[in-house]
Amino acid sequence: MASRAPAATSRLMVGFRKWYYNACGFNKLGLMRDDTINEDSDVKEAVRRLPEQVYNDRMFRIKRALDLSMKHQILPKDQWTKYEEDAHYLEPYLDEVIRERKEKEEWAKK
Repeated sequence: MASRAPAATSRLMVGFRKWYYNACGFNKLGLMRDDTINEDSDVKEAVRRLPEQVYNDRMFRIKRALDLSMKHQILPKDQWTKYEEDAHYLEPYLDEVIRERKEKEEWAKK
């Protein structure tokens, strides 16, 4: 019985994550999680490094979300971003930018 506990806990956490993802509401506007990250200098640099197609897709989602927000509307449910489809497309670029910034700070200390 004890060996089943982690699996049950894991399923519970996945269920909670899905509930929270839908409760946030950005998916109802067609946004992905990485579209909602607060833009500081690191995020701006990571966005600048995105491939052109990924950048264009991001800008389309943001502009569509702004338009829907101005109209006080949401997308039809079949167009909502699903938890399983939400790719963390910005994370690898952001991790690289942060790593480079920390490396520069270390070199500046020496």
